[in-house]
Amino acid sequence: MEYLMTYGWAILIIAVVLGALFSLGVFNPMSFEPKAQPGSCQVFRPYGAGTNADANLEGVCTGEMPEFVGRFNGPNSYVSMSAADMPAGDSARSFTGWIYISDPSELTDGNRNGIFGYGTVGGGNYAYIELMALSGNLWADNIAGCYQSPLILQPNKWYFVAFTYAQGSTTYTVYLDNQKETGSCGPGSELNTPTSAMAYIGLYAYFGQGTFGYISNIQVYNTSLGTNSIDALYRSGIGGAPIDLHNIVGWWPLNGNANDYSGNSNDGTPSNVLFTSSWANSYVPP
Repeated sequence: MEYLMTYGWAILIIAVVLGALFSLGVFNPMSFEPKAQPGSCQVFRPYGAGTNADANLEGVCTGEMPEFVGRFNGPNSYVSMSAADMPAGDSARSFTGWIYISDPSELTDGNRNGIFGYGTVGGGNYAYIELMALSGNLWADNIAGCYQSPLILQPNKWYFVAFTYAQGSTTYTVYLDNQKETGSCGPGSELNTPTSAMAYIGLYAYFGQGTFGYISNIQVYNTSLGTNSIDALYRSGIGGAPIDLHNIVGWWPLNGNANDYSGNSNDGTPSNVLFTSSWANSYVPP
């Protein structure tokens, strides 16, 4: 008892400090992993944007974790870019990325956390396609209706997400980490996405609802990536480089900026987005 009376407060203080350091991720080995600097890996197209001949990766492209990710804080916080070169009409497409929802209430009561989408939403021309987290589920959405997958997201956790669509199909496939689900949002002919539209990261444009959390490594392809390719992207982790250089349309790592590192020069414009280095505490590599 005398020992506890003498040293009890010191032990309590040490326990509180250790708990605080643990919650801050000081003891998470991911905090000590080497981080990739902004722009350290990118696609080089020797014949210019939009060309595929001899396209290759340049820099350090071995899957290092990014130094920064994008932090989003609602509908006024997003990245916008031109959708002129996005897959339009009924053409094949794939979106992949990483997302972390920080507010548990955002995964309830119909809140929509936009991940990536583009199209025209107004004036009677509702042609759009979006991937979002809605009420805890991963959704794909277009004018023909919505597909609510049974894939469930939890707050304060990093997830790999993906969407694929094959030309002429009436079904979509969505992925959450290594889980896969297929569903329908109506006939593929209604995916008549106009090329004049804008594209957004972190914003569900149709309802004007934004994401509360972090987003990283958005990749857009003009092909329907197969399950093996999607799994390879997931296994490569949050810093993984594109898997198909001929068919990648845009690549926004959000590692310190909103630049397009696909070699297609479609840099994004960030609005109220914070590029933060304090993000890796809860990241667990695949």
